[in-house]
Amino acid sequence: MSEHLITPEAVGAPTAHCASCPIYNSAQLVKLGIDITGYDYVVALAGNPNTGKSTVFNALTGLRQHTGNWSGKTVSRAEGGFRFRERRYKLLDLPGTYSLLSTSTDEEVARDFILFGRPDVTVVVVDATRLERNLNLALQVLAITERVVVALNLVDEARRHGIEVDARSLTRDLGVPVVPMAARRGEGVPELLAAVADVASGAYPTRPRRLPLRDPEIERAVAALTPQIEAAFPGLPNARWVALRLLDGDESIARAVADGTLGAAVAPPPLPVAA
Repeated sequence: MSEHLITPEAVGAPTAHCASCPIYNSAQLVKLGIDITGYDYVVALAGNPNTGKSTVFNALTGLRQHTGNWSGKTVSRAEGGFRFRERRYKLLDLPGTYSLLSTSTDEEVARDFILFGRPDVTVVVVDATRLERNLNLALQVLAITERVVVALNLVDEARRHGIEVDARSLTRDLGVPVVPMAARRGEGVPELLAAVADVASGAYPTRPRRLPLRDPEIERAVAALTPQIEAAFPGLPNARWVALRLLDGDESIARAVADGTLGAAVAPPPLPVAA
């Protein structure tokens, strides 16, 4: 059996590493309805529809997976687990989406999990035959978190159409690992596991490419607004990104700021009251 395949024993009692890992007592993951008991790391799987994201999910989790709904949403959620290098990983398949600008419930679920759930790694699956279109989502994810691995899927289809993608150059340009894959054939799966493990553990220090703002006035506005958001919502993981969304007129973020739910999203759950 290969190292990454799940067995019933593979997600049993927590390892000694678990008790000290960042996600073990993550209040926000608990609030999102994610049970992380027995896992060392949480990994989110994002991507456009029709990129083979579900195939990647199945290749990593095997039969050790189940489905449900995201907390408070009618959007379905698939989650599973895998083990690699003696560590246990919880994998959550985010809704397929073209962007994180929250114009739909699916986009809102994906965005909120990456922003507030703070997964240890976000794997963005892109289609090697439609790379330019798919990189839009990858760059949006990189604007929120630096803990990213890009799964360059369908390279077999790209080769069939005479398309060659220089994954090494793309890794340099994006500042995060880019792993060529043909997930339905199992090609690239071990390399993806290794990249996820290296980013999760910090062995691979990512330096994500974030597109500069072209308008100096917008940059000044972001610089002025960001510390105000940080002061109003202590612990918010990416106040600059929230500032950008407010300036861009993101209604869902504006509502979350106005009614205080943005603060509730990062606040720990209340302690249980003793009987």
